[in-house]
Order: sequence, then C-alpha cells, then structure tokens
Amino acid sequence: MRKVAVVAAASRQEEKMLDTEVEMMIPLITKVRESVGLQQTDIDFTCSGSSDFLAGQAFSFVMTLDAVGPNPPIVESHVEMDGAWALYEAWVKLQMGKSETALVYSYGKPSPGSIRDVLATQLDPYYVAPLWPDAHSVAALQARLLLEGGHTTIEQLADYAVRAGRVSDHEEYFSQPFIADPLRDADCPSYADGGVAVILATEGVAEKLSDNPAWITGIDHRIDAHHFGVRDLTMAPSVRLAAKNAGVSDAAVDVAELHAAYTTHEVIIRREMGLSVRPNAKQRSYPLAADTLMASGLLRIAEASRAIWEGGAQRAVAHATAGHLLQQNLVCVLEGGQP
Repeated sequence: MRKVAVVAAASRQEEKMLDTEVEMMIPLITKVRESVGLQQTDIDFTCSGSSDFLAGQAFSFVMTLDAVGPNPPIVESHVEMDGAWALYEAWVKLQMGKSETALVYSYGKPSPGSIRDVLATQLDPYYVAPLWPDAHSVAALQARLLLEGGHTTIEQLADYAVRAGRVSDHEEYFSQPFIADPLRDADCPSYADGGVAVILATEGVAEKLSDNPAWITGIDHRIDAHHFGVRDLTMAPSVRLAAKNAGVSDAAVDVAELHAAYTTHEVIIRREMGLSVRPNAKQRSYPLAADTLMASGLLRIAEASRAIWEGGAQRAVAHATAGHLLQQNLVCVLEGGQP
C-alpha cells in the first residue's frame, strides 16, 4: 500500500450564501492549491462530491469544474456523495501508482429550499417516501428507540447539544419545546451552505508540501440496509465495521471529528467506534451546529488533519455519514510524524 497524506485544506460555511456553487468554490480551490505551491498542472487527479438533486439540475458538477479551471484538460471524476467518498476514490486512485497528487472538493447549498423535507426523497420509494416524513421526524423515531431502550438519556443528549454549541446550558436546552418528540431544536442540525477542498499527496511528495503531513493510516466505508424494517435503529453496524477496518482501536485517539447531525447520532457513533461516551473537548461534533449536505464529512477529515498540522493531535479519527439514520458511514484514521 502506498502512503498517502492530507497536506492542505480550505473550507467555508455560512447560514446562507448568495454565491453560486462556482463562485463559492473558486476561492477555496485557489487557496488550497496556493497554500502548497501547486498549479492545476501539478495535480494528477481531481475528484468532487456534490448532489445534482440538491442543485436542482443534472450534471451541475460539470459547471463547478469552472472553479478548477477549464484549461488545461484534467483527469477528473465525481461522486454523487459527500466529499469524504470523493476523497476515498482519490485515495484509491493514488494507490494505483500512476498519480502522486490529488485535489478533492465538495459543496452544498441547502438554503434555497426546505432540506429537512427534501431528504424524504432518499427514503424507500414504495413504503416510506410517499408518506413524506421530514428528516427530523425520521430521526425522532430513532431517538425514541434509543431512549426507551436505555441506550441514552435526555441528560446525555443535552450534554451533546451544549458541547456542539446549539445551547449554552441544560436550562436552555430543557426550555425548548419538542419539534419532533423527543427531539428539541438543539438536538437537530442547523443547516449551512458551504464547501471544502483538500490536497492529497503520496510519500515523497507530501513531505515537500507540508512540514507535518496528516498520513491516512486507515480508511474504510460500509453501508447498512436501506429499509427501516430490517434494521435495528439503535445500532449502526456499518460504523462499527468501518472503524474496525480503519484501525480506530489500534491506538489512542487524540481528536475525533464526527459527522453527527443529531445528538442521537453521536450516541450511536461513539458506542460503535468505541469512543468515550463522555468525550473531551477535542472529540467534537460540529455538523450539529452547521451541517452542509455533501460537504460535512469531508470537512471532518479536513478538521482532523488540521489538528495534526497544528500540533494538537498525533492521531485523529474522522467520520462521515450519508443517507438516513446513519445508513452509510466512512471512517478515516490520520496520524502525524513519519509515515
């Protein structure tokens, strides 16, 4: 296996952007390339993650390539997934031995419509989607099972909401009315427009681009069943298996960046990954405060990498999820120091 590292990242999130996707990504892609002194001609592979459905038009990702530059021609690919899966494809491409560097980026703009309603279109098209349940109501089903099964408590959910910055304290949390019983507003994500871009490089190149590359020592992604009726919604076997295959339990974790859109998701992710139920300040879950569909997972990898670059961690874990109720999960382990 070739050793691959994340050497640079740039990101932006705002509650609502007036910029188009191209205007949003141009400064991020330019910044991430310039931060390591690369031109587009120096990058062997480019891969993006986004949603044409969210953008409202087919092949919208083709237009966003204008942010990369229309000339010269590039080797490019795209996934209709969170950018974390685009990073996985780029990692595989680098493993094939014909590329040394890769640009990965992703973006999303949920602000034009009601994203919590739009997400119903990803559900089972025969039995569930026609009922048009919004995302918070679907998450509330899982929350109720977790609470009644003794897997968590309301107080623990309040702790996670406070840590994520959704409320200042427990008193504020419990003063909120239910929006989808048993979930309060602080249990649910605040959506944001945004994007993120990262640079990957193989051993021998990464050391020239970064003083402290964040080496990907393990990465894996798995998927659980699509239909509610064949899943135990209090569990996420795909998280557990991806974490095991990525080697999360092989050593101590200094920083954990989790893509937990709901407080209940953090309960499940931590249990399945074997992380502390009462985490320290470095094990955070920011998407609860600003969730950008198609970019939050890649942003978790970028933030975990940044913790290594800045010396705040030697070993970091990043998690990304897609689909409903933690259906699809990717886990990436990053380490500083020698590859």
